[in-house]
Parts: sequence; C-alpha cells; structure tokens
Amino acid sequence: MTPSLTELCATYCDRGFLTGVPALDPKELERATEGFSRLEREFGLEYAQYSLHNVHLKYRWVMSLATHPKVLELIKGILGPNVILLDSRFICKYPTKQKSHEAACGKQQNSSTPCGELQYYSAPCGGQHNHGLPFVAWHQDIRYWGFEGGSVASVWLALDDVDRENGVLQVIPGSHHQGLLPHITSLCMGNMLTANQEIPDHLLNTSEAVECPLQAGQMSVHDGLTVHGSEPNLSTRRRCGFVIRYVPTSAYPVQDPDRPRTFNATVLVSGVDEYHHFPNNAPNLQ
Repeated sequence: MTPSLTELCATYCDRGFLTGVPALDPKELERATEGFSRLEREFGLEYAQYSLHNVHLKYRWVMSLATHPKVLELIKGILGPNVILLDSRFICKYPTKQKSHEAACGKQQNSSTPCGELQYYSAPCGGQHNHGLPFVAWHQDIRYWGFEGGSVASVWLALDDVDRENGVLQVIPGSHHQGLLPHITSLCMGNMLTANQEIPDHLLNTSEAVECPLQAGQMSVHDGLTVHGSEPNLSTRRRCGFVIRYVPTSAYPVQDPDRPRTFNATVLVSGVDEYHHFPNNAPNLQ
C-alpha cells in the first residue's frame, strides 16, 4: 500500500529522510535525461559532474523539474505551503571502471598496465572511502547554508538508477535530532564537497547508516541536519541526480563568516512570501 502524504511526513520528521518516492513518469524522465545529455555535450563531462549549478534559472526543462507537482506536494507537506527554491545542482558520478579503462589505454607503451585491463583504487581513506575517487564525505547540508528561521529540505531526483555499486546515498536515520555537528577539513582525496569538510568519525555511529537506492524517476529527500554521504561509483554506469533545496519563506539569511553562502537563485515556488527575506529571481528561461 502506498503511504499517504501524512504518513510520509511523519516518517520524515522521525527519521530525517525519505527515499523511493515516485516523481517522474517515463516521458518526463526521458525529457530530463535528454536535456542533461545536451548539457553534457555542451559543457563536457568534467564540468557536468558538479558545476551545473542553479541552471533552473536558465533552462525551462530544469525549472519544470524543480517545480514538479509531485516534488512540491511532498515538500509542502514537510515545510508548509509557502516554499522558496533555494538552490539546485546536477551531481554526477561517472563510472570509475570507465575512467580506469581510459587511463589505462592512455598510458605509454612501457606501462605495466595492459590496455583493456581495468584498474581499481583500493586504498581506503579513513576506513570509509576508496582513495582518490569522487565521493561525498559524511556531512550535514545546513552546515553550508547561511540562514536561520527554518530548515532546508534537500531532494535528490534520480536521472539514473542508484544502488550500492554506483555510489548510493547513505544516511544515518534520526541524526537530524542531534543538531549541528562539528565539521573538519577532510584528509581524503576526492571529496566532492566544495568546502572539503566532513564530520569526524568518532561523532557518528556509521553502523546505523542505511542506503537510499532509487530507480530513475524516483526521489529521496532529507533534512538539512540529517548526516549523509556517499561512496565512489565503482560500476560501469553513470549515477546522475538533480539536487534541489527548498526552505520555508520564514527562513532568512544571516551574515556568518563560517557559512559565507550567498543566495542568487532563489525563487518562490509555492504559496505567498510575506517575509521577503530572499529575492524572487525572475528566471530567463530557454
């Protein structure tokens, strides 16, 4: 039986996340993946991995994902009827095996690694991650956002199937009840977080972490205080998702040198904004 919106929101409040929630139908998913493929061709894979930031202001099809009725229905249930789109970003982990193959085939003739033999990076970093490959360290989203007065809800809208092999999102249920935890500079190579930070292992019970597998077209959502991260993509498949962050209109930016984030892409996507703490950016859509 499909849980009701009330049941989903109660689970979110208790555990700090939801996963496997249906969002895009097959035609919508096809349009989204075709749109992202165009961006890959235009900007290149390296740029598309993490630098397609706030393009909801530029492309109509991206804004349609951020304002999808099924996405907003759940977000309004969590945050209330008056919602601001705070930020968006495509995040892609490209296949490690593919990269290893390309690297091997690009080696000089005297290389000891034969072309066609895949190399794997097996040196762990802090016991959690494979050395040098793109991963996301344990962190809380709210650590990076300079605002107060409301929580942030982060949606991962899957354009590809997501599972353990290609770097599934991992969360620690109930960790949002702990409040904001200290973050330190990560010593691990490959951390995709812009600030290269992580929560120290001794503050976390990582044995309680659970995976959030998704089929393409499904979404997960987690609270800004929920501790989460993800391992490298060790598969031959891409793992791409559209990350969308929302706040209630009651939230307001603060001047915090430790969280120097600016908000240049905020858009009112539901209800009314009686506070006007964030600008309502009129998108120039293509």
